[in-house]
Amino acid sequence: MNTIGFADRLRARESLVGYWVTLDAPPATERIARVGYDYVVLDGQHGLLSTTGLLNGLIAIEAGGSGTVGLVRVEANNATPIGRALDAGAAGVIVPLIDTAQDAADAVRAARYPPSGIRSYGPTRAGLRIGPVPAEADAATVVLAMIETRQGLANVVEICATPGLDGIYVGPSDLCLAVGGRYPGDPEVAEPFDAAVALIAETAAAAGIAAGIHTPTGEVARRRLAEGYTFATVSSDLDHLQAAVEAHLDATGLRQG
Repeated sequence: MNTIGFADRLRARESLVGYWVTLDAPPATERIARVGYDYVVLDGQHGLLSTTGLLNGLIAIEAGGSGTVGLVRVEANNATPIGRALDAGAAGVIVPLIDTAQDAADAVRAARYPPSGIRSYGPTRAGLRIGPVPAEADAATVVLAMIETRQGLANVVEICATPGLDGIYVGPSDLCLAVGGRYPGDPEVAEPFDAAVALIAETAAAAGIAAGIHTPTGEVARRRLAEGYTFATVSSDLDHLQAAVEAHLDATGLRQG
């Protein structure tokens, strides 16, 4: 796995496409990783993955052998889950609920070894991939801050200017609520939501960092990339599983309810 190459590509604002995994099902994750996505995210915040599940998922992504890297959306902006995900072999972390530049700086420090950070030295499995030298690990590790709250949106310029932050990532469900939506995807706030999505991409571009966003389909991912986002994640395993089984049931003409 060329994790340093992935970090370089993301920092260069190349177009990247990823996938989202919520289920603790390593054989399924391995198959997804073979498809050809640039990265696969394991969701440690809302996904159904324990610490062991994250480890097994990262092993499964590498077993796919396609060069896809594994990222982890950690459960909180805290040094313990951030360090645990990186020790397990994640090529980077997506950190939720970043409200301020200080929050972003704390996330960066948690993911970097001294002297620039506070990550405890214990490379464990990560050492097999990157090597035991802290500077090498820092160079290959990406830190992405989620912009998904009203406060985070208000402070997006300062957040994007955080030294060492590699990029930002839009959580559209929470961002929709943050701009006044009654529920994710609420059409009544489509205009302020679209304005917020555009502002975030523009701010990241001005700061020279990567801008990512979660999307429901490949078509939407393509549109967001055309609009200035540099990486986009397409749906998730659980959503696609439900959609597939519903489509097959509908095709039989015998669906009830």
